[in-house]
Amino acid sequence: MSRVIVLWSGGKDAMQALCHARQAGHQVVALATFAPPSPRFLAHPLSQVRRQAAALGLPHLLVTIEAPFDLGYEQALAKLKEEWRLDGVVTGDIDSVAGAPNWIRERCRPLGLTVHTPLWQQPREALLADLLARGIVAHLSCVDTDVLTPEWVGRVLDQGALAELQQLASARGFDACGEQGEYHTMVTDGPGFAAPLVLGRWQVARQERLAYLLEDEG
Repeated sequence: MSRVIVLWSGGKDAMQALCHARQAGHQVVALATFAPPSPRFLAHPLSQVRRQAAALGLPHLLVTIEAPFDLGYEQALAKLKEEWRLDGVVTGDIDSVAGAPNWIRERCRPLGLTVHTPLWQQPREALLADLLARGIVAHLSCVDTDVLTPEWVGRVLDQGALAELQQLASARGFDACGEQGEYHTMVTDGPGFAAPLVLGRWQVARQERLAYLLEDEG
């Protein structure tokens, strides 16, 4: 049984990768989020990510990375490998972004860490069907308004929403899984959750072409 960490954003792809890793017999020892100093994630607030980890009963590691980023990632991964006695890393990557080599695979290569990408280049329809079959509850937390209207923010990716999303993707030529940044998600329930997370009061906020879910902290 190999010891692995899952690179964790809090979205559907990371959750599906976690499920696949466990199903394949890997021992998931922690969830890791790589971030710049003083991060502020619009799509995946760290407060929510920490709640997810607690619900899953796994340690959450916030790993700070500074430039130069290739060296920063490799040093951080080397430290994680030693501290957590890792054999590998699991990611929810689905495809290359703008044709570039897979970033984590390139950073792990010199360290002798195996990179597991169970979703890699799988048919989008199959990945979205797998999401439903596993009982993963994911809300759209951020959308690119050049692709989807702000009304999509907050929607749960249930069967009806997924059918609508796939129709739009087919008609407009975008990635139905959001792999090129068309949208991001936030998971509130799924296999391994002790209890579902409940979103509090929220509103749709805007920043340039992005519309995103902003929880009311009051």
